[in-house]
Amino acid sequence: MPLTTDPPAERTAPERAAPAPAEDPAPLKVVPVRHPWRWAAVAVTAVLIAQFVHGLVTNPAWEWEVFAQFFTAETVLRAVWVTLQLTVYGTALGFVLGVALAFMRLSASPFLRWVAFGYVWAFRSIPLIVQLLFWFNLAYLYKRLDFGIPFGPGFFHFDTMGLVGAMGAAVLGLALHQAAYAAEIVRGGVLAVDAGQLEAAAALGLPRLRQLRRIVLPQAMRSILPNATNEVISLFKGTSIVSVMAIGELFYQVQVIYGRNGRVVPLLMVATAWYVLLTTVLSVLQHYVERHFSKGATR
Repeated sequence: MPLTTDPPAERTAPERAAPAPAEDPAPLKVVPVRHPWRWAAVAVTAVLIAQFVHGLVTNPAWEWEVFAQFFTAETVLRAVWVTLQLTVYGTALGFVLGVALAFMRLSASPFLRWVAFGYVWAFRSIPLIVQLLFWFNLAYLYKRLDFGIPFGPGFFHFDTMGLVGAMGAAVLGLALHQAAYAAEIVRGGVLAVDAGQLEAAAALGLPRLRQLRRIVLPQAMRSILPNATNEVISLFKGTSIVSVMAIGELFYQVQVIYGRNGRVVPLLMVATAWYVLLTTVLSVLQHYVERHFSKGATR
C-alpha cells in the first residue's frame, strides 16, 4: 500500500523572509571598567587626611588643653553672643532695606531705578572697613542732626556723639553694606519668576500686592535663599572686622586673651571652632527652609 503525505503548508511572506534561527552565541565575559587613576587619587587623598588628623592629635603645639579651657569660657561666650547680635541685626535691617532697593530697581520710574542703582554701586565699591570707620566717626563730620523743614529751621536735634556709639555704628555699617548685596539677590530672584505667571494672575484679576505675596515671592525664594544664606554666613564671619572698633565680638575677644597669655594657636582654634559650629547651624536651617519653599517644584 503506497504511503501518502500531505502537501507542505504554504508559508506566509514574513515566514519566508525571516532568516533561520542561529545557534545561541557563547556567553560573553563582562569586564568592568578599570579606574586606576581614580583609586590612586583616593589613596593619596586618604593618606593626606590621615596625616593631617594625626598631626592634630599628636602635635603638642596645638595645646588642646588650652583650647578646652577657653572654648566655653564666660568671656568667649559673651563674645559669641555679641557676634550673633551683630549678625542678626545686620541681616534683618540689611534685607529689609535690600528688598526696598530691589523693587526700586524694578520700578517703572527711571528716578527710583537710578537712585537704587547708585546706592548699590556706592556700597559695593567702598570696602566694609572704610564704611565702618566713617560711621564710627560720624560725630566728627556732623556734630548734631536737626529735624524740621528741609533747608529751613529745625524743630529738634540730636547730638551724634551720644546717638551713634560703637555698637550702633557697627550695626549701621553692616546693615547698609549688606543691603547693597541683598538688593541684587532679591532682584535676581524676582526676575527668575516666569512673566507668564504674572500675566495669568492679572488675567484672573488678582491685586498687585496679592500677586507679589502669593505668586512672585514663593517662587522667587527658591532662587533667593541659597545666595541669601551665603551672604548671611559671609556677614557672620565678616563681623570680625568690627574688631577695629574695639567691640567685644568673638575675634576681638580672642585677640585680647592671647595678647595676655601668648597662646595664639589654641585661641585662634577656639574662634575657628565657634565659627564652624555656628555656620553649620545656619547651613542646616538653610536646608529646611529651602525644602519648605521647594514644595511643588520637586517630586
